[in-house]
Amino acid sequence: MEKVKAKKHLGQHFLTDESIAKNIADTLAFDGYDTVLEIGPGMGVLTKYLLEKPTDTYVIEIDKESVEYLNLHYPKLHGKIVSKDFLKYNINEVFEGKPFAIIGNFPYNISTQIVFRCLELREQVPEFSGMFQKEVAERICSKKGNKVYGILSVLAQAFYDAEYLFTVDEHVFNPPPKVKSGVLRLRRKANFHLPCNEKLFFSVVKIGFQQRRKTLRNSLKSFNLSDNLKEDTIFDLRPEQLSVEQFVELTQKIEANAV
Repeated sequence: MEKVKAKKHLGQHFLTDESIAKNIADTLAFDGYDTVLEIGPGMGVLTKYLLEKPTDTYVIEIDKESVEYLNLHYPKLHGKIVSKDFLKYNINEVFEGKPFAIIGNFPYNISTQIVFRCLELREQVPEFSGMFQKEVAERICSKKGNKVYGILSVLAQAFYDAEYLFTVDEHVFNPPPKVKSGVLRLRRKANFHLPCNEKLFFSVVKIGFQQRRKTLRNSLKSFNLSDNLKEDTIFDLRPEQLSVEQFVELTQKIEANAV
């Protein structure tokens, strides 16, 4: 088997530039963990550089042809290839609660879902690096007041420090995508537990941004806010005007209102 054919339904665009693959592998600090999970390795252009690191590298790949290729070309991966869908698989069947980093050249059609899954696993994932469609990477890292600032920005930055690292052009992929790509890094905050009900925080952020042009007083009506609470000036704002810290404050107010 010489090469894997890219499959459109899996959103596959194989990176062909070795220097970019090495740069992505080098984004991880390997601080506080000794295991890495690569999502969607394809033909292993990033994998080969991860295998040079002083860590235990696992890969998860849904494409059977890619799994066959990896088994054939990367003997170091034997026993460490999970042939499953990352979004549906209980990864602790492999990691059993241990910390691990996530990295990958993520399929663009499921990249935001991968971030949400990472957030669900935040107790175990101290670091997350990878390549996204450029606009998605910018959205994750954007700050309040930016037109692309939204649900993904707030939720990711509530628990991680987000850095947009570099842009990747279309021509270094086979087949080339129609958009540029961006590489980012998320490093979990030292204190990543929020001083509020975290489940409620997720709900407030998601519902607030679902009607982002409205003030929070209108978009958060479903929380049955008291008349007294609705007078608070924070409810005069629209969601993109709130920082992560202000969303935490807002959640605390709503939580107190429900008592």
